[in-house]
Amino acid sequence: MTHVFHRNPQVELPVAARGEGPYIYDAAGKQYLDASGGAAVSCLGHSNAYVANAMKQQIDQISFAHSGFFTNQPMEDLADFLIERAPGDLDHVYFVSGGSEAVEAALKLARQYFLEKGEASRTRFISRRQSYHGNTIGALAAGGNQWRREPYAPLLMSVPLISPCYEYREKPTGETEWDFGQRVAGELETALIEAGPENICAFICEPVVGATMGAVPAVEGYFKRIREICDQYGILFIADEVMCGMGRTGSLFAIEQEDVAPDILVTAKGLGAGYQPIGAMLVSQEIFAAIVNGSGFFQHGHTYMGHPVSCAAALAVQQYIEENDLLSNVRRRGALLAEALTARLGNNPFVGDIRGRGLFQGVELVADRMTKEPLDPSLKIHARIKSAAMAAGLMCYPMGGTIDGRRGDHILLAPPFIVEEWHIEEIVNKLGTVIDKIVGEATV
Repeated sequence: MTHVFHRNPQVELPVAARGEGPYIYDAAGKQYLDASGGAAVSCLGHSNAYVANAMKQQIDQISFAHSGFFTNQPMEDLADFLIERAPGDLDHVYFVSGGSEAVEAALKLARQYFLEKGEASRTRFISRRQSYHGNTIGALAAGGNQWRREPYAPLLMSVPLISPCYEYREKPTGETEWDFGQRVAGELETALIEAGPENICAFICEPVVGATMGAVPAVEGYFKRIREICDQYGILFIADEVMCGMGRTGSLFAIEQEDVAPDILVTAKGLGAGYQPIGAMLVSQEIFAAIVNGSGFFQHGHTYMGHPVSCAAALAVQQYIEENDLLSNVRRRGALLAEALTARLGNNPFVGDIRGRGLFQGVELVADRMTKEPLDPSLKIHARIKSAAMAAGLMCYPMGGTIDGRRGDHILLAPPFIVEEWHIEEIVNKLGTVIDKIVGEATV
């Protein structure tokens, strides 16, 4: 009997008792390899002494001081760290407690920016199908995850959705990668013209799509065209790096690999690596100046924004990653993970696609590799794989609705940046065995 309202009250969960490196141990002593970082959160693994010591030192000094009355040194230092490394002219950081809060802040800031400029007609946003930007009302409205949106649809603002850059499913035979990217990016211009550019605040998307589609990167040139369209029509570009950012794809910011910079960038999960709740919104100097020189304040806020212990933890996480050159390990082990997945699953009749960047890899399952026909949604393959993987001592992140919110199954892998070669072997061996068993049994 539990009095906790769990996210799925019908499932009995093991009790997480301790963590060590890439492993979590439950109260019965069973070991689980955390191959998904929870939800791409635990990028340093568990029980990192450097981070724990930084948190303890900050608690001994001061654990909380409301940001309406004080700044604090960890918040100042973390902002400096991020801006020194941020792309483009991102110049100021607004700290919150997680990804959904960061996206809400970005949407509200985009609206207020145009109010400060005297462009009050700009009230709407454009996003992509099969995207995910959070679970608060504004963030949910901005996303294209149909399954999550459906119960709350009457409460959500209207957001036009354009195609994702989903090469595996949406690039026709005979079309080049480049032409495909330019075509789907061009849908943003079409949507802008239909809605009226004067009514749009921003376009929001994930540089590498995370949970909803399973580590789907864009093709070369796609984001350069997106940036051009945003500039042409005077709208903002918001990069949602909540899941794919902070080193997960092999560079500190995922958008760096596209050779463009956003006007607003939101991040969370890997920022604090799960040691404390934290998220952040990075904004350009132009946007910041419009607020400061206009009304003078951002009409938004949360109680725990800029929390000293959260900022101290996140700064320690990022310092540890940089000082130990873990992004090199992300790139090296990420390539090894992709190779191992291909070797183990590349000829599996139920594996349609293996994709991703760095330690952010996705495996899409199908009923037929030739036609790309998805598995029957009623089989709930993703849920069965998660359960079987946990039984085998492996944490992965399977999801359903990959294609349209109902059809399609994929598995997301996001192991910690500290993984070694033998961890990759364990991940792939266990996952391969689970896929063979679950999909094989379900399709007999």
